[in-house]
Amino acid sequence: METRSHLKGVLRLSSQKARSLSSALCRISGSGGYGYDRTNAHHHHNRKVHAAGAVYGSAVGYGYGSEVGVKCSSSSSRPHSHSRGRLRELVCWARATARDEDRRHGGARPFRARAVDSPAAMQAKTFGERTLASEAQAGSKSHSETKSQVSGRTRGVKRCLESLLSDALTAAFPGKEWEEVVIVPTANPKFGDYQCNNAMPLFAKIKGTEGAPANPREVATAILESIPSNDLLEEVSIAGPGFINLKLKDALLEKQVGTLFGSGGGGIEGWAPQPCCDCAVVDFSSPNVAKEMHVGHLRSTIIGDTLARALEYTGVKVKRLNHIGDWGTQFGMLIQHMQEEDIPADAPVSDLMRLYKDSKVRFDGEADFKKRAQEAVVSLQSGSEESTSRWNKICDASRKEFNKIYDRLGIEKKRGASRSTTLFLKELVDDLKGKGVAELSDGAICIFVDGTDVPLIIQKSDGGFGYATTDLAALKHRLDEEKADWIIYVTDSGQSQHFAGVFSAAKKCGWLIEPADFPRVDHVGFGLVLGEDGKRLRTRSGDIVKLVDLLDEAVSRCKEQLLERDNDFSNDDEKINLIAQHMGYSAIKYADLKQNKQSNYEFSFDRMLDLKGNTAVYLQYAHARVCSILSKAKAANGEGYTVDAGGIKVTCDSERALLATICQFPEALESAIEDLAPNRLCDYLYTLTSKFTDFYGECQVIGSEEEGSRILICEATLKVIKKCFHLLGMEPL
Repeated sequence: METRSHLKGVLRLSSQKARSLSSALCRISGSGGYGYDRTNAHHHHNRKVHAAGAVYGSAVGYGYGSEVGVKCSSSSSRPHSHSRGRLRELVCWARATARDEDRRHGGARPFRARAVDSPAAMQAKTFGERTLASEAQAGSKSHSETKSQVSGRTRGVKRCLESLLSDALTAAFPGKEWEEVVIVPTANPKFGDYQCNNAMPLFAKIKGTEGAPANPREVATAILESIPSNDLLEEVSIAGPGFINLKLKDALLEKQVGTLFGSGGGGIEGWAPQPCCDCAVVDFSSPNVAKEMHVGHLRSTIIGDTLARALEYTGVKVKRLNHIGDWGTQFGMLIQHMQEEDIPADAPVSDLMRLYKDSKVRFDGEADFKKRAQEAVVSLQSGSEESTSRWNKICDASRKEFNKIYDRLGIEKKRGASRSTTLFLKELVDDLKGKGVAELSDGAICIFVDGTDVPLIIQKSDGGFGYATTDLAALKHRLDEEKADWIIYVTDSGQSQHFAGVFSAAKKCGWLIEPADFPRVDHVGFGLVLGEDGKRLRTRSGDIVKLVDLLDEAVSRCKEQLLERDNDFSNDDEKINLIAQHMGYSAIKYADLKQNKQSNYEFSFDRMLDLKGNTAVYLQYAHARVCSILSKAKAANGEGYTVDAGGIKVTCDSERALLATICQFPEALESAIEDLAPNRLCDYLYTLTSKFTDFYGECQVIGSEEEGSRILICEATLKVIKKCFHLLGMEPL
């Protein structure tokens, strides 16, 4: 009762939510925990107090540090970093439990973290600090049992190692401060599968203190000797100044990959990382209305789609938004010109492009028309019925053309930005002026933010609104109406300064709170698509390349390649065309996604359609090879042929290397999401297919003594390849 009242007062919760959260915290702090039979009463008392303290601290802006927990605790020692990491998981789970209980009791909305209900408490920054409910309920199971399968999902090997090494660090250096556990794959497999790199930074912190080890290698030795008994590691060794090399047990790899089969491990869907938040908005593609999509829209479209797919796979509710139809000067020019020329607003996009060019010529050369066009912008932004009707018809005509491209690329239909975000622009400006956030400067209404002398202009001196105003209004709408925890904007890097200004203004408005993790906003900037001459990709005549022409060219080249090779479908035009489309679109997507998003890259059909190297064509053929092996296995053994999912056995190095790579899929995806970097997933997929190629070249599958096990290894590889293809928006052959 005391805890419930305390939570109610501190977090400003309803009695029902306070009861739910209090109940969850009590369950967390009960017996059991993280394995190793930790039953010390003082340990449990502190965990309970620190959990409550962490919730309290997050609510008042302390984040997950346990200063408040220390004040409540009978212990005078400050909990060390690994406890805070664990508490991140526990508190997030407590919040999720409270939300579920509210729903069962008819609660109107999930328990959400907002300005008072601190966003910092909603989720932790890294996937290693995710909510893992079964860990808190697992009692005194062994480490590997406790941490292998949680909430219907199979926990990644790297996350298991992080927990194991976290306990070792705590045992070796109790009460010491250290950053989160650093586990990375080894560069050379002969040294092991993973490497722990905490010894050197920890030594730098404790150097010179009483009883401190003499060097980083001694720190590493202390950590190694403190690793608890477990079912994860076959061998642990120290290399160089203090790198701890970790080799996994073959049995662990066999068991982990076995969870891809049957309902017990959840299959490939069960390998999804825990969701980082409830709801995310991904604003991407955003082509120009009244213009055809061109090569400049390629990167935003496919990077945004991949990020949305990745978040959806983890369980995040993703809202895909296509912010089109900004009411800027270009619309005033176009609408005014079409009105004066008596041209219907629903003209085809090809006509709209010509009309736009004509209106631009008039705007630049006729002062009277320029004035009328600017007045048309203000009229449109003020909600003029006639102007709005024309605007809607132009947008509808444009969307029809955009959707043809999206259908070809397999992009899920995205809805345009809600009109409600632009109708209250004046009200928004007046509200920010009234609160003192915005001020009058040289006739314009501006928001001045720290760190820059250039203000964000939210209303021009003529009364019109620019991109800054509509983007600021859209951001507020997405936070308040869409209930977004994470908003991701995918545009070219040239807009970085613009979005930095918008985000800074949002913080000054109080919509985004630092150092809170959520709500979170990110701008995913990307570089240019260049021709092989190193300049912007253009046609021979110097025009910008239309995206539809680029796709047609890719399909045409793939079809030529297919017809040049011997295959079983040369006389089947329909099949040839379908395969050519899948190969062509995949080639364009993968060639882009594998790049560092912030870098420019040269577009080359010859390179992206190469059968060798890191290309989509190579990946497609690797996929086809796996399918062929499995097809032959069925043909040799009959359609009803099945293999026991527990029959995977490591018998050679190439098998082991492939299994270890399969197990790295969750962490590769986590990395791609954390850093909003699809190339991380591309790198992983290429490594996986390369390991399979090695396996295929060294291991006989059909007719071998290990046939059953190797068929399962092939099936597991296929499951992961298909999932990677899906996440990257590639259609398998």
